[in-house]
Amino acid sequence: MALVDRWLSKLFITYFVGGLIVFITLFLAVDALSTMVSAEGLPLASLIKYYWFYLPEIIQKMLPVACLLGMVMTLSSLNKQNELVALFASGMSLFRIVRGPLILIVVISMGFYWAGDRVMPSLNKKKNFIYYNEIKKAPGMYSIVKTNKIWYRSKNAIFNIKTISSDGLRAQGITLYFFNEAWDLVQMMSADEVNFKGNTWNLKDGSVTLFTPESSFPLTKGFEEKTIVMTEESQDLQSTAQTSDLLSQKELSRFITKNKDAGLDTIRYEVDYHVKMSFAFAGLVMSLLGIPFSVGRTRSGGNLVNMGMGLGLVFFYWVFYSSGQTLGYHGTLPPFVAAWLPNLVMIGLAAILLSRSKK
Repeated sequence: MALVDRWLSKLFITYFVGGLIVFITLFLAVDALSTMVSAEGLPLASLIKYYWFYLPEIIQKMLPVACLLGMVMTLSSLNKQNELVALFASGMSLFRIVRGPLILIVVISMGFYWAGDRVMPSLNKKKNFIYYNEIKKAPGMYSIVKTNKIWYRSKNAIFNIKTISSDGLRAQGITLYFFNEAWDLVQMMSADEVNFKGNTWNLKDGSVTLFTPESSFPLTKGFEEKTIVMTEESQDLQSTAQTSDLLSQKELSRFITKNKDAGLDTIRYEVDYHVKMSFAFAGLVMSLLGIPFSVGRTRSGGNLVNMGMGLGLVFFYWVFYSSGQTLGYHGTLPPFVAAWLPNLVMIGLAAILLSRSKK
């Protein structure tokens, strides 16, 4: 039995790696072409650096599809050569046959989840820096999130935001530093709370400090409410609010707690928190769904048909998965349910299909 497990695992790894390379290549070709078209005159060095830091995330995204392909092609090849019949005749059940590849899928998925949680945030920061500074040419939209503080740079100002809502329309603890053309600090403004409405910002409970050459000391004056007009639209600040991909799961948990304590909406962050874990099981769920379609009656072109069914399952799963996230973001479903419901439903469907297939 150990020999059979090693044989099937080796066969699965071959198809898995081959599929992963194909899917990554297709993704890179399409995405890189789109990036070059939208950013004319982009230096090749910037493009290479961007996709170098983007590559681990692409691998993580393609992992579930590659797992499904590996499982479908492994079983389809066995079925085509009537080797499945021999394994069934020896007393092995379908679950016993796929046990080795399923264990590999779990190990691969958990390994990439662990690596993604520890390594991906820092790579995403570097990727975003290149994207906003060298590709999009909008450095003001780049932000670095450390625990609970966001630094945002404008043309002649730097903002320090303690916490910001997921829609980018409300923030707590904001400090604005304004500079002249020589980048000398001329004014500092702080507020406990700010509401964004287009380029109109409404600040509450704060102070304004002026730095002038005529005075040896800064001049400070408090205010209860103050409205200012900025060049940045609130939509630009939304990019600083999307921090989930820049934080590990532990950091994101602390980030959610701090936002809740500040009275800000954390629904989007909570959905992303649960999605980080549920996505790790996407490869296992897809593979379980693909098993029943790979052990049917042998026919001409069976492998291609099974592959087509597998890709159809991928499309259906992603539509369901994306819909769950969207419903979670809008508060229609609780965050945990929005993240895990697609997996649970698909596992239930896989169990029904497996119960009707060969044992």
